[in-house]
Amino acid sequence: MAEITLQGEGFVLRRWREADLESLLRHADDSQVARGVSDRFPSPYTREDGEDFLSGRVLDLSGPIFAVEIDGEACGGIAASPGLGERAHAAEFGYWLGRAHWGKGTMTGAVSVFAPWVMRELQLYRLYATVLGFNIGSAQVLRRNGFLEEGVQRAAVFKRGVLHDLRVFAKVRRNLDDDQ
Repeated sequence: MAEITLQGEGFVLRRWREADLESLLRHADDSQVARGVSDRFPSPYTREDGEDFLSGRVLDLSGPIFAVEIDGEACGGIAASPGLGERAHAAEFGYWLGRAHWGKGTMTGAVSVFAPWVMRELQLYRLYATVLGFNIGSAQVLRRNGFLEEGVQRAAVFKRGVLHDLRVFAKVRRNLDDDQ
């Protein structure tokens, strides 16, 4: 994907850069951030973890994987992972934000910009996200953006010694001309 910048109110979604390392470490090395996301997001988040991520050794950064930039600083991320084969019409997406920016509507805004863009760009009919049962804030972000809760996968995730339910949210469209 080419260089892309998506503008929101008080934030920008853009490609990750090598120069983001210090801000990535500052916001990602937080156990409260890591507790709500996949274990692919390490905790503690070390310099080596940040270097591996920014070099593309963790995820292929050529896809729809963006930094959430606030006041010139990368302080979170949002990304989609398209399905394959008969599931190529759908993508799972996820996001995280540094704790200093929680509760300000930033991620609700980021999802409102990212979701319609990625659905158009990848010609998706379905965009979905999973949320750990305790993560009420993330569930609210999705609901505020028109995602419907489809169900709960009971005892689906074992994280930090505790079993968690996994809530599934999705936004669907029946044809590519539908607005998001």
